[in-house]
Amino acid sequence: MMNFPADLKFKNTDEWVRKEGNIATVGVSDYAQNALSDVVFVEINLKIGDQVKVDDIGATIESVKAAADVNVPVSGKVIEVNESLPDKPETINSDPFGSAWLFKIEMQNPGELDSLMDAAAYEKYCSERGH
Repeated sequence: MMNFPADLKFKNTDEWVRKEGNIATVGVSDYAQNALSDVVFVEINLKIGDQVKVDDIGATIESVKAAADVNVPVSGKVIEVNESLPDKPETINSDPFGSAWLFKIEMQNPGELDSLMDAAAYEKYCSERGH
């Protein structure tokens, strides 16, 4: 059973955002990790202090089946990256909404979140795509 946490917003390219004040934590969804299957490599392309815009490439994830770019869902300044994830890429499969977060952004325009899907809309979107 796939998980769609109600407190998150989702981008149609399968990133999730958890908003805490002005900070957006970003990762990839359960749907994405499931589609990729066994993740073997994660490269985070961002550094602390980087200014990012929506749809910049924030990370690359490779699995035994495919490679996928992770898009930045909100613009702002990178304040943290998950340094431990490249050493444990399989965490994306086991805990996509928890310890497998990729980066945190101090949002310039929190209103950008309004263009993302809520959990119910994203779940519907995923079910319409099939596998």
